[in-house]
Amino acid sequence: MAQTSSRQELLDRRPQELDLGSTGKGGDRIFGGLAKGSGLLVIALVVFVGAFLLWLAVPALQSNQANFLLSRDWLPGLNPPRFGIAALLWTTVLASAFALLLAVPVAIGVALFLTHYAPPRLTRPITYIVDLLAAVPSIIFGIWGIKELAPKLGPVGRWLSEHNLGIPLLKPGLVDNGTIFVAGVVLAIMIMPIIAAFTREVFAQTPREHQEAALALGATKWEVIRLTVLPYGRSGMVSAAMLGLGRALGETIAIMIILSTPTPGAPFSASLFAGGETFASKIANNAAEFDSPTKTGAYIAAGMVLFVLTFAVNALARLILHQTGRKQR
Repeated sequence: MAQTSSRQELLDRRPQELDLGSTGKGGDRIFGGLAKGSGLLVIALVVFVGAFLLWLAVPALQSNQANFLLSRDWLPGLNPPRFGIAALLWTTVLASAFALLLAVPVAIGVALFLTHYAPPRLTRPITYIVDLLAAVPSIIFGIWGIKELAPKLGPVGRWLSEHNLGIPLLKPGLVDNGTIFVAGVVLAIMIMPIIAAFTREVFAQTPREHQEAALALGATKWEVIRLTVLPYGRSGMVSAAMLGLGRALGETIAIMIILSTPTPGAPFSASLFAGGETFASKIANNAAEFDSPTKTGAYIAAGMVLFVLTFAVNALARLILHQTGRKQR
């Protein structure tokens, strides 16, 4: 009875000692205000960037004499100007999608190896190596890609183009080394560590009880992964893939070094084994042309499309995550 009384006295005295009543609500208000302000600041920055791009792009778009979305002409220096983004959009999307197709399976395999197959003594050093790969500067990847990787991938590209089976994406292009194929492989190497790191953390959070329950029912290790780990980490894999895709869409220096720039008036090729320019490399290659409002507005209009494309990718990711969450419930 005495122990119960002393315990109750401690419980009664603890709120006064901590002074929760006098500081708790104030702390909540301060923290809530800071969190709300941070969220509003991010929204304001995005709106400001979008408004800035639109404000500078509209005059050039109004004077443009070509179809901005469907034309492949890029002559902003003419009077009146003629420019369109069809070729830029195709090259950007094709290189990024091809890189994602290569990187995602490898990244998921690396994440599964590190979380479920690798011995503990190897997990940490391999994790460090994978993470450090993401820190390699883009210019290093670009130089390595065009000097070392492109000549070695040349025979592979020629074999694929010769045995294209009628697939337009595999038909022979107009260049040998600086192709979208090489750029996509380099992009895949660049985004793979990002996807692998994110996916690894998601797989590591799979509830141990789910895995042990599957093992208790006689499941093999692969069945445990297929029935518990992969379904649990599906939303994380989608988020990681979209994060990598966003990184690939905006890559500039490596793509600018690797891709062969087509000459003005050259025929368009939709093949992986053709050259081209992405939005980012086009703007970076021609920064010296920002000498008039019309020319500057043309390149800013291209940047605005890349801005919208990135938003569309994120919106698609959110939609996939929402649908995945509804199915899991």
